[in-house]
Amino acid sequence: MDLQLTDQVAVVTAASKGLGRAAARQLAREGARLVMSARSQVLEQAAAEIRAETGATIRTIRADVTVPDDIEELIEKTVAEFGRLDILVINAGGPPSGGFLDLTVVDWEAAIQLTLMSAVRLCYEAVPHMLQQGGGSIVAIESISIRQPIDNLILSNSIRLAVVGMLKSLANELGPQGIRVNTINPTFTWTGRVEQLLADRAASKGTTVEEEKDKTVAGIPLGRVGDVEGFGRAVAWLASPAAGFIHGHNLMFDGGATRATV
Repeated sequence: MDLQLTDQVAVVTAASKGLGRAAARQLAREGARLVMSARSQVLEQAAAEIRAETGATIRTIRADVTVPDDIEELIEKTVAEFGRLDILVINAGGPPSGGFLDLTVVDWEAAIQLTLMSAVRLCYEAVPHMLQQGGGSIVAIESISIRQPIDNLILSNSIRLAVVGMLKSLANELGPQGIRVNTINPTFTWTGRVEQLLADRAASKGTTVEEEKDKTVAGIPLGRVGDVEGFGRAVAWLASPAAGFIHGHNLMFDGGATRATV
């Protein structure tokens, strides 16, 4: 399938590794011109590897999405260089694990800045450019926790719902003006963050990472955790004109793990 992404301009945040890198890699494979952003030291290496593989035009811009000035600079530089912004992939990793009494108000405030306010600020910067050019696509990488809480992840369980509420409202506002807004919500997809979450869970329960992984897989009807290749393909499709009638949708990338019927 031709996703019609050739020469479209895409920004992917937290793109140096994990799910963000997978999304960036697939967008590049589909012919998009790409801005990869992250605060990680490995950003340039990740971009170089994707550039070598795909031949795509890729620019790297170091940015911390909890810093408003960094977000403003990221979008301004993108538009200054490429003249437009067609796709924004919002990604910020995830807030720390822990139960309610393990965490403090300071932890909640930091998680709000990381997970919610980064998405709010990115949209404030990107949407005016999309409106001016007559359209665009926003995809936020969130979590299966928007549909069913995950043990020991109360910050993610709570704050990602706020992001979804904000984006669903934006979908209602911006759809008539040609801007599609969607989220993609993975269950455990094998990345460094997931390995760390399982390690934390194993440490708290006196088990092993493999035992915790087996428990997770047992709850997924397809019998396996997600893979980053498949995740990247799903993001590229959702962001692309090929999914042009998918709007205001929370796509579950979960192998059937979500038990809700609606």
